[in-house]
Amino acid sequence: MLTLGWISCIIRSDAEHTYNRCVSAGANHTPHLRVMALDVGTRRIGLAVSDALGITAQPLDTLKRANKGADIDSLSRLAKQHDVRELVIGLPIRMGGERSVQTERVRSFAAELGLALVLPVHFMDERLTSWEANELLDGQKLSRLQRKGKVDKIAAVLILTAFLEQRNGPAMLPSDSGQE
Repeated sequence: MLTLGWISCIIRSDAEHTYNRCVSAGANHTPHLRVMALDVGTRRIGLAVSDALGITAQPLDTLKRANKGADIDSLSRLAKQHDVRELVIGLPIRMGGERSVQTERVRSFAAELGLALVLPVHFMDERLTSWEANELLDGQKLSRLQRKGKVDKIAAVLILTAFLEQRNGPAMLPSDSGQE
């Protein structure tokens, strides 16, 4: 992988394959530092972090919740470790668009977290992210115990991916100039 400015190029050459393809981050892409996504639940917090270009999302280990202070301390350490500059938090909204008690809990936690970490906080609608995460895991034939925590981290990846796509626009291949 070769990075030139904000264009990543994959260059591969071997006996069977030779190609050189560049993918630009999109016309709307501006440089950003890492973003951390949180899928905040009552027992666990699913976590994901972007790459330094703000293009892809990678899962982190799920945080088992203890108490608000300990949770914020753990998240602060992770944010420093990954050089996070922004937070995106999944906002649990009912299917009809109404807020719930959990919506307000997450908003309150997010406000405290943003102040403690001195980072901007963005919200993303997290409707159906846990369902989608479960759908992705269904094909893996995992037991209920094996799934524990994986749904949360996958949901965080989905939240972060949606945020990055909304902010950056879709990744695009350069226009075909007729050269291979």
